[in-house]
Amino acid sequence: MARTTPALLLLLLGSLRAPAAPAPGEVARDPRVTQALSLLTAWFDAEQAHRRLPGLSLAVVRDQELLYARGFGYAHLETKVPATPQTMYSICSISKLFTSVALMQQRDAGRLRLDDPVSKHLPWFSIGGMPVGAPPVTVFGLLTHSSGLPRESDVPYWTGPGYHFPPAEKIRGRVGEQEMLYRPETVFQYSNLGLTLAGEVAAAAAGKPWAELVKSGILDPLGMTGTEVEHLDRWRGNRLATGYTAPRRDGTREKVPPYEVRGIAPAAGMTSTVEDLGRFASWQLRLLGSGKTELLDVDTLREMQRVQFMDPGWKTSWGLGFQVWRSGERTFVGHNGYCPGYQSQLLVQTDEKLATVFMTNTNGIDAQRYAQVAYDVVAPAVRKALDDPSGAKPHVAAFARYAGRYDNWLAGEANVFPWDDGLALLPTPSERPLDALVKLKPAGEHRFRRLRDDGSLAEEIRFEVDAQGRAIRLWRFSNSMERAAEPLPAR
Repeated sequence: MARTTPALLLLLLGSLRAPAAPAPGEVARDPRVTQALSLLTAWFDAEQAHRRLPGLSLAVVRDQELLYARGFGYAHLETKVPATPQTMYSICSISKLFTSVALMQQRDAGRLRLDDPVSKHLPWFSIGGMPVGAPPVTVFGLLTHSSGLPRESDVPYWTGPGYHFPPAEKIRGRVGEQEMLYRPETVFQYSNLGLTLAGEVAAAAAGKPWAELVKSGILDPLGMTGTEVEHLDRWRGNRLATGYTAPRRDGTREKVPPYEVRGIAPAAGMTSTVEDLGRFASWQLRLLGSGKTELLDVDTLREMQRVQFMDPGWKTSWGLGFQVWRSGERTFVGHNGYCPGYQSQLLVQTDEKLATVFMTNTNGIDAQRYAQVAYDVVAPAVRKALDDPSGAKPHVAAFARYAGRYDNWLAGEANVFPWDDGLALLPTPSERPLDALVKLKPAGEHRFRRLRDDGSLAEEIRFEVDAQGRAIRLWRFSNSMERAAEPLPAR
């Protein structure tokens, strides 16, 4: 029987090692990833135009790398100032994640426990309607929205057009006049009041204001220079996007007057950019990957991103501050934001180290859907780039002449861009861009054939070009579509 020598054993073990991690920038340069990002650009550009969204910004992060960041539409409709990755939006309830991290920093420092009654840290906290024999409202209940507290402070601050958010003193004074909705830790009830109190608990435990805790303990260490704890006047009309209402029946959107969130700030008051929330996501992925401590102990972040409370109806699951949900076979963590004139979504898939950030300066849309579509488009391409780095099919440079948007008066529009070793055609608007994508294989000069799912070739798509060789028209099913625009410039 042949002996396995130490040298041979080392050789065998070496062959079983995981492939080396790609160098910085390699994933972003992979043709499959750049193609997926071209699809995102075409689709979000069409969504902004067809849904009449004033403006939006989008970012995609892969671990410590910003794969994609750009804006569409306008930060200010009246002055036609473009939205960019540096545009600031109210992130509304995503503020709750920063409040939750600040609170857990105090827990890790030994200044509070999750099972502490809220009244231990806020002696003024008292509320009516507590069921006989019920346990007290705890810090855990605040973070998991299982406290049984009302959704809001007893002030009509979501009523426009003034949106008169109360100062902290008024919130404290009104709590004693409110009543519990449920017995603590029995059902899920989303509560802005609860997370506002969480900010008060963190501040009381630390002996510092909530805003100072967030700035010195999270924003400054992460270099989040485009993030503020309130809607500051110095950013209005320039870097902070103007907010607009949901569309009225006639399709118009009205400008939302400026407002400050004041005492509700720990639950909904912060402003940020997609680039800065990308940094926040990268911190989470970096901490989980290192297994060490950076702002939080890694096990604390894992604790926050695990399901800690499940509503009895099994429809809503929550971690400590983090929303936790499933889409397909994967688990996501993050949070959405909704307040007058703005919506946003932070989505993080920790296993794949991939995150998407979506922000818009209007209401009446599904922000989580937009962040999920961005993930669904980019994630398969990133997987291929990591699993098979040499398997990419390079772009054919000559095909760039065909890229652009083509319009037909009856059929609508189609966006054409490089895909694999051919082209792709995306009809817009479309609900699910990957499902709507039409792949085209080269079939001769200025000619392509549609590639069916089974690998066979279908109808021909033909391009007309001008004297300079630039495509000006697309023919399909014996009907033409006129080229309408150059590919979008980056911004």
